[in-house]
Amino acid sequence: MHYSSQKIEFHILQSFPVSCLNRDDVGTPKSCEIGGVPRARVSSQCWKRAVRLALHDLGVRTGIRTKRLDNLLERACLSLCSSQEEEKAARDAAVTIAGLLSDDTLLFVSEHEVGKLAAAAKAVGFKVDGKAFEKDLKKLAKNVFDKSLDALDIALFGRMVAKAPVMNIEAAASFSHAISTHKTVSDLDYFTAVDDFNEGETGSAHIGASEYNAATYYRYICLDLGQLASSLGNGDGTVDAGLMKKAVEAFTKALFIAVPSARQHVEAAYRPWDYARVYVRKGQPLQASFENPVKAGRGGGFLEPSKAALKSYLDSAEKSFGSMFEKQGCFEWDPAAGYSIDSLISDVCGMIE
Repeated sequence: MHYSSQKIEFHILQSFPVSCLNRDDVGTPKSCEIGGVPRARVSSQCWKRAVRLALHDLGVRTGIRTKRLDNLLERACLSLCSSQEEEKAARDAAVTIAGLLSDDTLLFVSEHEVGKLAAAAKAVGFKVDGKAFEKDLKKLAKNVFDKSLDALDIALFGRMVAKAPVMNIEAAASFSHAISTHKTVSDLDYFTAVDDFNEGETGSAHIGASEYNAATYYRYICLDLGQLASSLGNGDGTVDAGLMKKAVEAFTKALFIAVPSARQHVEAAYRPWDYARVYVRKGQPLQASFENPVKAGRGGGFLEPSKAALKSYLDSAEKSFGSMFEKQGCFEWDPAAGYSIDSLISDVCGMIE
C-alpha cells in the first residue's frame, strides 16, 4: 500500500498548572513573543524526547543516541567471538567502524543495526578494511526496521549521519514548539530549606528562588504516512498495513502520555490532553498560530476560549482551502464527550488501509 502525501495532523490543547516544563540556559521557563505579547513555550526537541521515552515505556523498541558507538560495537563484536585470539581484532574492528560513522557526535542507531554491523565485521574475520566496509554500508542500511518495530523512533524523528549519508533517514513526524494560547508571564517561587542538624541555630540554612508559569499550550504534530511507510517498508515501495497501524497506535499513545520531565519531582505537572482535533488528510500541513492571544473566559480559565478559537480557525481554514484541504477523516477527542483515546486510535487507524 502506498501512502504518498497522506498525513495525520494532531492539534492538541493541554493545560498545565504551576510548572517549568522546559528551561533555558539560566533555568527559567522558555518563552517567546507572538502577537506582541509574551508566551510560554516548550521546544519541539523537549517534547520529542518525552515521546521517545514514552514509546520505550509502552514497550516499543527504541533507538540509542550516543557518542559511544565504539563501546556498543565492541560489546556486539565480542559477543560473536569464538576464541580469545579474535577479541583484539574485534575491538579494533569496533573502533574502525565507529570512526567511519561518527567523529564525537551523537549518533542515532538501533540495536538491530549494531548487530548487523558486528555481523558484517565477523564475516571478514574482524579484519575490517575501512574503504571496503564503507562500500558495504549501502547494503547494511537497507531494511533497518523489522516486524517488531525495531527503533521506531528513528523512523519517526529521522537521522543524519554526516560521514555516511546512506544511513540518513528523513523524519516522518514534525513537531511545532508548544506555545501558550494566551499572554503568559513567569512568576518567582521563593523558598528556604532548614538544616535538620542545626545544633540550636535558628533560621534557614539555604535560600533560593526558581521561576515557573502556568499555561494552556497548543501543540501541533504532523505525521507523514508516506515517509513512515518508506522507512518501515520492504525496500520496494510497499509496506504492511498492519505494521503501519501498529506504528501509528504506538505513536499516538506516546503523544498522549508524554510530558517533559523538568522539575516534575517538585511540581508534579502531569497533565493529559484537554482537547484534540485529529485530521487524516492530504495537502499542505497546517498549524494554528494563535497570533491573537486568547482572553480568559467569564468563569476564568483559558481552556474553553482556546478550544473555541482553535475550532473556529480550523473550520475557517477548511473552508478557505476548499478542495486543496483534501480531508479524508476528522476526529475530535474531548473528555466531556466520553470519547476515549482508544476510540480515537481505532478510528484513525481505520483510515489506514
